[in-house]
Amino acid sequence: MAKISTQSRTDLFIHIGIIVSLLLVLFLGFFFVYLPFTTNHGEAITVPDLKKKSVEDLDDFLGDRDLRYEVDCTFVTNVPPLTIISQYPLPGSKVKEGRKIYVTVVSRTAPLIKMPKLTDMTHRSAQMLLKSVGLEEGNISYVPDMAQNAVLRQMFNGKEILPGQPIAKGSKIDLELGEGLGTAQFEAPSVIGMPLDEAKIAIVGAGLKVGQQMEIPAEEGQTPGSVVRQNPDAGNKVRIGDVIDLWVTPQAPQSTENESQPEQL
Repeated sequence: MAKISTQSRTDLFIHIGIIVSLLLVLFLGFFFVYLPFTTNHGEAITVPDLKKKSVEDLDDFLGDRDLRYEVDCTFVTNVPPLTIISQYPLPGSKVKEGRKIYVTVVSRTAPLIKMPKLTDMTHRSAQMLLKSVGLEEGNISYVPDMAQNAVLRQMFNGKEILPGQPIAKGSKIDLELGEGLGTAQFEAPSVIGMPLDEAKIAIVGAGLKVGQQMEIPAEEGQTPGSVVRQNPDAGNKVRIGDVIDLWVTPQAPQSTENESQPEQL
């Protein structure tokens, strides 16, 4: 067996240097040659852009790139179901083989939420509330009402929907808004002499509102239960939504079954 000469201090330092060099070579070789070779550490993969792809295509698409994936679901309106809307790591990131990609996918069915109360809100406020809870604004219609641009009714599929009722997220809500008094003027219709019920129908049909209804004693020739005075008077200029006050005579007394009958002879 060969012996290492250590007769002098110089020989000792030389031998120590050789040993340290060998250890350093082994250390560097382990981390920079052996580990990259066994773990594919040096083979970086660029993460592809998965947005707008269908989750049904991920198995083949990521499998060909030696990547895996994990899915989380959410619901988004106006986006096809099973569409990928976000991912992590982001597109263009460098990862090693086998890395898991986390994707968020649009679910097939919309969750149910409670219908909020929109009535008596302004149109703008109702729009903001609909958006915040995940609903959409549908058709807008206007009806004569002094509360201009205020929500009078909230409807879904042609029927009124009450606050608190369940509705699918993303549904379209139709709104009925007040038109206000408007600017166009027209002559007030005459309802003098009409029975009260008919007068109300005529007023509402003209886009006006029935105001106060005051009872006054009937004068000779006036029909019981009929309108004998109105304000504004017939022919005066009014606007959509204006109020018509009415003065009405008392209803005729109802006959009773207990009225005395003629004596039988």
